[in-house]
Order: sequence, then C-alpha cells, then structure tokens
Amino acid sequence: MAKTARQIDSIDTAPPFTADDVARLKAKYEGVATADMLADLIAGELKGGIAAVSSFGSESAVLLDMVAAADKDVPVIFINTQKIFGETLAYRDELAEKLGFTDLRVFRPDPRLLAEKDATSLRWSYDPDGCCDLRKVEPLRRALAPFDAWISGRKGFQAGRAALPRFEIDEGRLKINPLADWSKDRIDASFAAAKLPRHPLEAQGYPSVGCVPCTSQVQPGEDPRAGRWRGWDKTECGIHDPVFWGAATLLPPPHSTFASLMWGEGEVALSYRPILCDKSASAL
Repeated sequence: MAKTARQIDSIDTAPPFTADDVARLKAKYEGVATADMLADLIAGELKGGIAAVSSFGSESAVLLDMVAAADKDVPVIFINTQKIFGETLAYRDELAEKLGFTDLRVFRPDPRLLAEKDATSLRWSYDPDGCCDLRKVEPLRRALAPFDAWISGRKGFQAGRAALPRFEIDEGRLKINPLADWSKDRIDASFAAAKLPRHPLEAQGYPSVGCVPCTSQVQPGEDPRAGRWRGWDKTECGIHDPVFWGAATLLPPPHSTFASLMWGEGEVALSYRPILCDKSASAL
C-alpha cells in the first residue's frame, strides 16, 4: 500500500505588500478624498493590520483627526526618544484624549543598546544619525512588528519631500502618506475648521518639533524644518530610511515576533493616559 505523502510545514516569508499593490492602490484611490481613502482602508483590507505613527508635532493633529474619525481604536504609535520636549508629551496626551484614541502605544529605546552605544547620552552632539538610529529607528521597528501597514504624517511641501507618493513599500509593509499632496495652507485651514489645538511650541518659533538637543527656533523666511539638526547635513531622522542596529533588528522583515517582545510590551500604554515617567521633560 502506498504511503501517504508527508506534509511539510513551511513559513511564508513573502512580504504582505509589493510594488504591484502600490500601483493598484494608487489607481484605486486616484482622486478620492483623503479622509474617505483612510476610512475605506482602515475599515477594509487593512482592518486590524494598520497603525498610525505620530510624533505629535506641530502639524500632527490634522492627520490624527482623520484617523480618529475613521476608527478611534486604530493603534497610534509614539516613539519617546527620552529627549522629547515636555511640551510635546503634554500635547500628545491632550490631543489623544480630545480625539478619543483608545490605543496609544509608547515605545522607547532599548536600554541595553543605549548603555552600549550612548552611555553618556551625548551621541546626538557628534553622531546625530547614530542617535536617531538608536532612539527612533530601532524602537519603531519593534513597534511596527505586528502590523502589515502604517500611516505616516509626511507631507510633500516639506523640504526634500516634493516627490512623496501616497503609497510606498517600506521593509515589506505598506506605508501610507495621506497628506502627500496637501499644502501648508490646507493644513492650517483644517486646524481652524476642526478647532484642533496647536502644539504649544509652534507659537514660540518652532514650526517643526523633534528632540530637544536637535531642534532650534526658525527665523522668518527660513524653511519650516530649518531648525532640525541645524548645522548638520541631515534633514530626516531615519525612520523612512532605516539603519539596522543589533541582532533583534536583523530578523527578516516585515514582521518579527521576537523583536516585538524585546523592550516593547512593558512600555505600551493601552489608553491615552500618560505613562508616569513621561510627565516631566525628558532628561538630556
């Protein structure tokens, strides 16, 4: 009697999204209003597999307002580099409460990597790229581990982002840039129409807000992002062009079950309520 063929288990390592999906989605949502596109994606093919990533910066409220209107239960990821302005932390909590988000997830740098690569906490002063890799890129990789897609707040009118597409692939995940074709005037009009609170530092000359050591006031006539990494040949933090740190970050994209277990679970807030260590300004 012939033996039954033995079934061999296999792991599907194919990325959930490819360039073909980008082309398909671009065509599908051509001419569709931003809010309608987001609502359709969040409730449709991306349901349960998408998160919004936000710095809670000076223009973040407009996109977050649209995400909340679509589904207040969409996870919102915030990376606390431990060098964040206290005003940003307070604004994060105010905005998350106002918009009604139920799943604000806060991730921080891996303390073991910090001890190894930034023991003095001064890496920003001589290697800002390396500092961003440690404090933003690596935590975001852990934060995104459970998701197939994520929403970014980048905008085409910002310096160096003129060719920004609505959809792109990042490490096998679908990255959505809903505000890619929005103008600054349209952003400001949306703030007014929805009566959204402004970041408290914006009125003090900070149209773009990042970490304390690498953010300075912008003078009249300068590009809004001129105050970021002033004096350095650097315009981005690296989360859109990541560099790998450590063994945990070298696991195959897009997902790593193991990476999500490293320094992440204990640092997740499952509501908008502030984590206690965030209540004061981050140490420099």
